[in-house]
Amino acid sequence: MAYYKTIDGKKYDGELIELAEKLTSGGGDGRISKEDAAQLLDAVKDGSSYTDIEKDTMSYIRDNFKWTEAADEWFRTEIRKWAASK
Repeated sequence: MAYYKTIDGKKYDGELIELAEKLTSGGGDGRISKEDAAQLLDAVKDGSSYTDIEKDTMSYIRDNFKWTEAADEWFRTEIRKWAASK
């Protein structure tokens, strides 16, 4: 896995992008579900902080991948709670 992925000249976390691509390909309706969102959250939390690159990457993923409404709401709530504790 690539550590960074450059898209339109901006550097993103390659592992998070690859995970989002994997979660939305194949089965299902191509949207990120709450279970998928939990996997993304776990991937972000693998470090001890929410880095600027991770923030930019999750913003990119939220803008460029389809999410279920429940998954989007759950992820935004959980990431805020976790980031506030760091």
